[in-house]
Amino acid sequence: MTPLSLFDSPALTSLEFEQRARQRGFQSIAGVDEAGRGPLAGPVVAAAVILPEYFSLSGLTDSKKLSERQRQSLYPEIYQQARAVGIGVASTAEIDRLNILQATLLAMSRAIGRLPFSPDHLLIDGISPVPLNLSQQCIKQGDSRSLSIAAASVVAKVIRDRIMLSYDRQLPAYGFASHKGYGTLQHRATIAEHGPSYLHRKTFAGVKEHLRD
Repeated sequence: MTPLSLFDSPALTSLEFEQRARQRGFQSIAGVDEAGRGPLAGPVVAAAVILPEYFSLSGLTDSKKLSERQRQSLYPEIYQQARAVGIGVASTAEIDRLNILQATLLAMSRAIGRLPFSPDHLLIDGISPVPLNLSQQCIKQGDSRSLSIAAASVVAKVIRDRIMLSYDRQLPAYGFASHKGYGTLQHRATIAEHGPSYLHRKTFAGVKEHLRD
C-alpha cells in the first residue's frame, strides 16, 4: 500500500509547517486566514498571527470546527501568547468592486502590513498567494493543519462576528446578530422583503436579484 503523503494525510493541527519553515532559516512565520468570504453581507476580515517557536494552546484548530464559546475563550489566549497579531478588513464596497477573492487577498495583505514587525515567511490558508514580495506557502485546509493559521482563523472570526453585532444595532431588521450575514433562509427572506441594505454585497446571488432602482 502506498503511504499517504503529508498533503493527503488526515488533518492534524500542529506546528509542523512552522517547524519546516524554521529549518529553512525563517524566523518570523505568520499564519494568515480570513473570515467572511461566503456571507451575503458585511466585510471580509483577515488576521495574520506570528506565534512563538514553542507554543501550545489546547483545543486550537480551524475556527469553523469550534463553537462561539470556544472561540471566545481561545481569542484572548492567542493574543496573550502570540508574538504579533495584525488585522485587515475589506469593505462591502471593495468586495463588490474587486470580487471576493481579490478583496480577501487585499484584507490579508492589510493584516500582514499591520503586524508590528514584518514576517519573513507566510503560511496562507487556501490556494491563492497574497500579492506581496514575501516568501509564502499556500496550504489547503491550512486552518486545520497549521496552528498559526488556526490562530488567525479564530482571531478573524471573532473580530468579524463583533463587527456584525455592531451592524445589527444599526440595522436590526436584518438579524445580523444571529446569522452574521450568511445566507440563511431567514436572512434571504428578509432581503426579499426589505431589499438589500448598504451592507449587502450587491454582486452576490441572493442579493442582486432584489436590488431596486
